[in-house]
Amino acid sequence: MRTRNQRRGVRRPGGRGVLGRLAATGAIATLLLLAGCSGGAPESAAPGDRGGSGDGGSSSSGGDQGDGGGSTGGSTDEGTATTEDGGGSTAAVPAGLENFYEQDLAWEDCGSNQCALLEVPINYEEPEGDTIQIELLKVPASGERQGSLVLNPGGPGASGVEYAEMAGAVVDGSVSDVYDLVGFDPRGVGGSAPIRCLEDSEMDEFLGFDPTPDDEEEEKEAAALGEKFATACGEKVGDLLGHVSTVEVARDMDVLRAALGEDQLDYLGASYGTYLGATYAELFPENVGRFVLDGAVDPTLPGYQQGMGQAEGFERATRSYVEDCVDGGDCPLGNDVDSAMAAIPAFLEELDSNPIPLDGDPAGELTEGWGMYGIIVAMYDQAGWPLLTNALRDAQDGDATMLMFLASIYAGRSSDGTYSDNSQQAFYAVNCLESTEEEELSEEEMRQMYEDVSPTWGAHLFTMDKDVCETWPVDAQTTLTEFDAAGAAPIVVIGTTRDPATPYEWAEGLADTLESGVLVSYDGDGHTAYGRSNSCVDDAVNAYLIDGTVPEDGLSC
Repeated sequence: MRTRNQRRGVRRPGGRGVLGRLAATGAIATLLLLAGCSGGAPESAAPGDRGGSGDGGSSSSGGDQGDGGGSTGGSTDEGTATTEDGGGSTAAVPAGLENFYEQDLAWEDCGSNQCALLEVPINYEEPEGDTIQIELLKVPASGERQGSLVLNPGGPGASGVEYAEMAGAVVDGSVSDVYDLVGFDPRGVGGSAPIRCLEDSEMDEFLGFDPTPDDEEEEKEAAALGEKFATACGEKVGDLLGHVSTVEVARDMDVLRAALGEDQLDYLGASYGTYLGATYAELFPENVGRFVLDGAVDPTLPGYQQGMGQAEGFERATRSYVEDCVDGGDCPLGNDVDSAMAAIPAFLEELDSNPIPLDGDPAGELTEGWGMYGIIVAMYDQAGWPLLTNALRDAQDGDATMLMFLASIYAGRSSDGTYSDNSQQAFYAVNCLESTEEEELSEEEMRQMYEDVSPTWGAHLFTMDKDVCETWPVDAQTTLTEFDAAGAAPIVVIGTTRDPATPYEWAEGLADTLESGVLVSYDGDGHTAYGRSNSCVDDAVNAYLIDGTVPEDGLSC
């Protein structure tokens, strides 16, 4: 299994990604909405399609990329050009990149917001070569503007454009009053030369497959699925496939900073977006403005330690959910916490042998893989706990509709089997480029370590990444090993004590690694804290972003 080619990217459940599009995209908002509603599951789990997303691949300099338009500053939606940015930054420009750093952004109306395209080179070592266009969305400040706040929701693979569209749920009104909120789809994601390797039906097969292969035949089938994914990416994507690393996205962010006319970048990154933020800070410490990194990743940990940390995080979060379920009475998992915890892997094992039929869904049946995602998604926010309890009760009665709906939220998938975005596929394109390291532990030693820290999820989390990444057709061109960001302005790092996807210990580690790191802790459940925890966290973040008031290091909320 996963004893070689451990990735610095953080693993998602079942090895299929980092923190998922749920880190800060529409999934948590969807859970919150559904939790407040009575009735059954909506027809579609996926957020609406904005349009403007084409296929992956490269373009000639200034040429088309997907449906994004023919020149930098074009529109991703119909509208009229209204404003231009650029030319206002006095920060240093890397040699050879002047044309990119000095470009103007022609913002056009798209609904109540504004959209533009940013041109960047596919390969920063060859800036005269082919380029791609990065899709941007700006929510203009509602009051007296003091600058731009760039947002990233994580993933990797999540859409920053969709994140900015959710501005009301992302930042406090006092922040959106003074900041233009700017979201961008990272290269290879959403509307920015999206990488698509598999058809929707093939993604269903990939995600629904048994995450805990039982014998040699299933091991071979899992390996074949992973190799099919990697081979398809190599055949379909082109040069961009080797240039969607975190380092290159961070370099895009600095081009964006200059095009926005800012000397320093003000930034709010969630989940994997904290890794992206830390990477930016290491590359451009003098350009760091007011940085907030929420749901932090510790980029210094080896891949297997990250995987184990996430396994332990999901174990803690699941126990917290189970305690709540049991305390509420009539919990479908059991009447005491220990037996209820044991019922979860038993339920998934039963799904492996006896999947539950699904009427009207192209997936056909709720498998162990889909069941795992349906349970795990509810751990990201306690608002999803009542939904999961009802879904488990229905599944015990032979109705898997709601549990598959929850799994589809995780995957960005609609009930008709279509995927609203390429986040699941873009994850691998990024994560398989991150740095690797050989591990001396045997497969069985590592498997046992996972299961020791997570009896519920350890076996599921110790799977399958290698089957894609070990056959990945390209290698990373640039990676980082240091993240102290010496000389950067204060960087606020937020950790939640029972965060399932980014364990609290990672926030401690990142804050210690960053020379100017300031740790804020939230004692609570769910993934990330700002905007979904309490006024202590929110007030500290708002004061820093608006007034530059640095929170007390070690603030506990």
